[in-house]
Amino acid sequence: MSVLSKPYFHNEEAAFTYLEGIVWADGTTCPHCGGVDRITKVKANPVKRIREGLWRCGDCKKQFTVKVGTVFEHMRLPLHKALQAVYLMTSSKKGISAHQLHRVLEITYKSAWFLAHRIREAMRDGDLSAFGGNGGIVEVDETFIGKLKGVEKKRAFHHKMKVLALVDRDSGKARTMVIDNVKAETLMPIVIANVSREARIMTDEHSGYRDAGKWFAGHGTTSHGKGEYVNLQDRTIHSNTVEGYFSIFKRGMKGIYQHCGEQHLHRYLAEFEFRYNNREKLGYNDTYRSECALNGIVGKRVSYRPLVKA
Repeated sequence: MSVLSKPYFHNEEAAFTYLEGIVWADGTTCPHCGGVDRITKVKANPVKRIREGLWRCGDCKKQFTVKVGTVFEHMRLPLHKALQAVYLMTSSKKGISAHQLHRVLEITYKSAWFLAHRIREAMRDGDLSAFGGNGGIVEVDETFIGKLKGVEKKRAFHHKMKVLALVDRDSGKARTMVIDNVKAETLMPIVIANVSREARIMTDEHSGYRDAGKWFAGHGTTSHGKGEYVNLQDRTIHSNTVEGYFSIFKRGMKGIYQHCGEQHLHRYLAEFEFRYNNREKLGYNDTYRSECALNGIVGKRVSYRPLVKA
C-alpha cells in the first residue's frame, strides 16, 4: 500500500487522531492551562457546528484542538491536506514549490505558500550542541546565493546573500546560518560557538579562517584556487562534504524555488538542513522524517501578515 493512501492523508478524523498521537504521545494535555486529568472529547457534529478534533478542559473550562499552540493554529485548511504537504516537503530531496503544492493539494497559491512556511518553521530544531566532540572533524565553508534587495553589484558577491555551513563528519549532521559578511570577525565567533575545542577544522584557503588553528586541535586547508580539493599527504583534509551539502541546497534553491528574499532565507536553510540531518543514510525513511517534522510543530507560531510585510 502506498504511503499516501494512509487514512490520515484523506480523512479529517483520522488526521486529527494521527497528529494527536504524535503531539500528545504522553496523553492529552490542555494547551491553555497544562491540565491532563479533567479532559473530555467533544463529539464532532456538523449540524451544531462542532468541529473535528475538539476537546474540553474541565480545569480551565476552555476548548481546544491539537493544533492550538502549534504552527497549525488558526489554519483554515483541512488538517489532512496539511499532513500531505508535510510528507511531500520532507520526502522531496530538493524541495517542492508552493505552486506545486497549490496544484497537488488543490488549494490556493497563497495558502500553499503560507503552509510551506509553517512547515519550514516546524523543521527548525534549535539544537545548539557543539560539533566535533571527541576530536572529530568539522568542515566549514560559506557560499553566496540570490541577491540582496537594494544592493548594487560593485564587486564579486557583494550583492549576494551569504550563508555559512558546518558539517560534522562523525554524526553526518549539518548546521547552517545566514551571515552578514565573510570577514574573519564575523565567521570565527560563529565557528567557535558551534564547534568543540578538541575538534579538527577543515576549510578552504579563505583568509577568514586563518586563526582557526589557535582555537581548535587542528586546522586543515585545501586551495581550491589552485585546483586542490583533497590533500594528497593527508586525505582527511578536505571540505568536499560541506561542498556536497551546498550543491543540494543550490540545486533546490535555483531549480525548485528560483527566488528567495533575505527575510525568508533562514527558513529555507532550515528546510534543507532538516532533510539532510534526517536523510536515509542516517536511518530515516520518508514516513519517519515527516513524523520528525510534526514533532517540531509545538510551541511555534507563524502569522501571515508579518511574513508578507517582512
